[in-house]
Amino acid sequence: MTTIDAAADRLMLVDGEDVEALAGERFSRESPAHDTVVATYPKGQPADVDRAVAAARRAFDSGPWPRLAGVERARVLNRTAELIRRDADELARTEALESGKPITQARGEVDGTADLWEYAATLARHSYGDAHSALGQQVLGLVLNEPVGVVAMITPWNFPLLIVSQKLPFALAVGCTAAIKPSNLTSGTTVHLAGLLREAGLPDGVVNVVTGSGGVGSALVSHPDVDMVSFTGSTEVGRIIAREAGALLKRTELELGGKNPQIICADADLDVAIDGAVYGALFNQGECCNAGSRLLVEASVVDEVVAEIAARSQRISIGDPLDPDTRIGAIASAEQLETIERMVASGQADGAKLVVGGERLTTDTGRFYAATVFAGVAPKMAIAHEEIFGPVVSVLPFESLDDAIAIANGTPFGLSAGIWTKDVDKAIRASRALRAGTIWVNSWLEGYPELPFGGVGASGVGRELGRQAIHAFTETKTVQLHSGWSSPWA
Repeated sequence: MTTIDAAADRLMLVDGEDVEALAGERFSRESPAHDTVVATYPKGQPADVDRAVAAARRAFDSGPWPRLAGVERARVLNRTAELIRRDADELARTEALESGKPITQARGEVDGTADLWEYAATLARHSYGDAHSALGQQVLGLVLNEPVGVVAMITPWNFPLLIVSQKLPFALAVGCTAAIKPSNLTSGTTVHLAGLLREAGLPDGVVNVVTGSGGVGSALVSHPDVDMVSFTGSTEVGRIIAREAGALLKRTELELGGKNPQIICADADLDVAIDGAVYGALFNQGECCNAGSRLLVEASVVDEVVAEIAARSQRISIGDPLDPDTRIGAIASAEQLETIERMVASGQADGAKLVVGGERLTTDTGRFYAATVFAGVAPKMAIAHEEIFGPVVSVLPFESLDDAIAIANGTPFGLSAGIWTKDVDKAIRASRALRAGTIWVNSWLEGYPELPFGGVGASGVGRELGRQAIHAFTETKTVQLHSGWSSPWA
């Protein structure tokens, strides 16, 4: 294992200042691969949320940010993208150490993050409403899109920098302000990003970061001066946030869990499909809401596909996230490892065939789990319909495309789905019939800032990315201008 430097003592950012928690308490984060403390953070409490939200409220109600021209906001977002690229190595290393993901993957995510900020900058200059000039000679109607206000953002541990950047630059583009709670497992890159925004010229109070545990998130959701909540995380927590925010008639955007099916047809290029299936299921240790962890394989080729997936899974390098050759890193937390172990045991108890894996790897430090493949999985088994969030693949056979679509749609989730086939008719049928926010045809896990992302059902509410993203952060106002109006009673 790589030698780790001394732990960094980081601070929160509130109203443009680096600050400790008001109570003076701190917590530490150990690398899940190295069992070494890599950073400490202020342990925020509701009182810290109060001052962060107050700063965001002042910045929105009386500060310059919501009132700037779009081109001026775009300059700050573009400058932030430049700074992200400048600090790419440090950001990637922080992400790898805190989350356990491979460093090569983390570097790719940092580059993709900068791209998100650059794309959002274009939307800052293209956020506009509408005009209606056919309402009569004396009437002009204007439809204005105005920033929603203060947005609370609560982000997870699996893609901390990327996911906050699927929210924050789009909210900033239209003039919102924000109070952010990153996961207590992976706070480092969000705190770093806040510092880059300050360096880029963002006015004080526009973005505030409070580190800490779940109490910080609850305080954000219920705070009366927060106008909107944007959350990425588990469906279970998403339901709680939806209830709390609904009681306050507060807008929400929820990006939640997934149990995503990849349909492999017998007519597909099987070599490519298997490669995509393994990548889609095991990327980021399977700790990914978009993981293609359900493989629906046509019965005539299922034995061939299972054998090859098992062989390729065993060849993937698992180990030190800081090693450039590593493809599967460490499991982020002891709780997540327990979930994986419980779900694997459930699959075996239900009668699925464990082909490879199914065990924690023996290592001197850290938490690592073997790439695991189950065959003979039935749709009603827990491993076929519950999110595992680990490097576990479940293979389900199907006889016809209609059968596959029915199995694919047979869970409450609807985040993403895909099909591997050379038949364009099958691709079109599946794309129309699969209930999911994203459909991949002959690929998996590709993403572009220009294309919207989000789910249906238990996978969430709303969309991030694409030009649609800014709609979540705006309110629509109608203005009617009338020349020479007189009452109809006159």
